Amino acid sequence: MRAIPKVVVSPSVINLRLLRRVIIIFLCFTPFAIFFTDNSCGGINDRVVAFVDDQAITMSELDEQYRATVRISPDITIGEVLETMINRLLLLREARKYRIESTSIDQVMNEYIDLKIRAFIRVGEAEIEKYYEVNKADFAGREFEDVRDEIDTYLTEKELNRRLKETLRELRKDAYIRTFLD
Repeated sequence: MRAIPKVVVSPSVINLRLLRRVIIIFLCFTPFAIFFTDNSCGGINDRVVAFVDDQAITMSELDEQYRATVRISPDITIGEVLETMINRLLLLREARKYRIESTSIDQVMNEYIDLKIRAFIRVGEAEIEKYYEVNKADFAGREFEDVRDEIDTYLTEKELNRRLKETLRELRKDAYIRTFLD
């Protein structure tokens, strides 16, 4: 009788065989896992709704801002909120060019507006008096000196809004803006 030689298999050969089987099983079942699972069970599903140069605005950011804004102004549309977000990004980018820094984004924007726009607005005394004379009925018999500061503030804010719109128009002209809102 002939003796059957004993075959000794090293542990590394067993590990390689096991590893090969695991890889084959993984490759066979991965396509099924990808195509037949529900993506809503985890992971992040967010899409970009706008680009302002190299900055993206996502749908989740827009939704968050819209919910906050609707509480204050119920008639606002989601498109108007997106336009406001774009304007904020443009103003913040400009503020960074002037190295304006503060503790909040709103303070940075307000400081930029004060330094670059409001500082150049001057309402003349003649303009204030003219406004008072034309709108005297709206002041319910109050004297000019009693309403002078109120008129000055109103005319300054009106001019500020005009110049801010003009500034934003210029910033938009120089920026790459693309929206994907349906």
